[in-house]
Amino acid sequence: MAGPSGAFSVRETHGILWRPANRVRVASEGLGWSSLYASAQLEKPYEDSFRAVPDHLVIVHLDGPVGVSRVLGKSLERRTIAPGGLFILPGGVDFGVELEGQLESLHVYLRDAVLRQVAAELVPGDPALVELVPRLGDQDALIEHLALGIREALTDPDPGARVYTDQLARVLGARLLRAHSNRVPRQVAPPPGGLTRNQLARAIEFMDANLSGSPFLEEIADAAGLSPAHFTRQFKASMGVAPHQYLLRSRMERAKRLLRETDRSIAQVAFECGFSHQEHMTRVFSRFTGTTPAAFRRTVRS
Repeated sequence: MAGPSGAFSVRETHGILWRPANRVRVASEGLGWSSLYASAQLEKPYEDSFRAVPDHLVIVHLDGPVGVSRVLGKSLERRTIAPGGLFILPGGVDFGVELEGQLESLHVYLRDAVLRQVAAELVPGDPALVELVPRLGDQDALIEHLALGIREALTDPDPGARVYTDQLARVLGARLLRAHSNRVPRQVAPPPGGLTRNQLARAIEFMDANLSGSPFLEEIADAAGLSPAHFTRQFKASMGVAPHQYLLRSRMERAKRLLRETDRSIAQVAFECGFSHQEHMTRVFSRFTGTTPAAFRRTVRS
């Protein structure tokens, strides 16, 4: 196995990325990155168990929602994870996982040696005693932002991108230590409570069925059997985003899927995804992805 200064290979990861059903979009294999390994892919539903590796895994969900179950020891946890949700697994941990639907994801493996170097600078005491805390479905805007920067670097032909990713790896390590470790209390606690599984499923089903329209908050809350104010608080506690943010992200994911998988015109895609007109979708699409719907379609079909 390569050391911390050697290139980080996919063969050092758990094996999720080796699954033949996955469609890898872009990966750091062969780029000479040593601080981290990254891969963006379309994952198909699966259930499997994996042996521990020494390095730390952060998965960012790029679309969704999708149900994920995770087994750690004798503990089973299931969450419906929205776009932007995280799956954080510390190094040295065996685990089982079930992915209930297909998922566009970004996997980032951070070298344990990098985490220990950052811990030596930031955390009092012995850095060897620092442990990351597993997360399932949590939202962390900074980690999401860093991960998207890593994904962008995957397509940068400039050899200087290696230096950039080393910097991103250290910032990612610092964020994991500050917000997701046993040494420093989390700075932002998640809101208490949350919807029941049935309430969340009914609300999401209603929103997904009405993406082409403009459902009112009262209608969504009624589907879950709650008042609008109570539903808004509990939905954010469960999903990490407000209902209107979830709706917008869901419209974006449907638009990307239709652009990728159908020959519908962009105007028709905009209509089916609940945008008022093609220009409206183009503005929102560009803000979320940094590209236009037409350019996105050309890229994914090339």
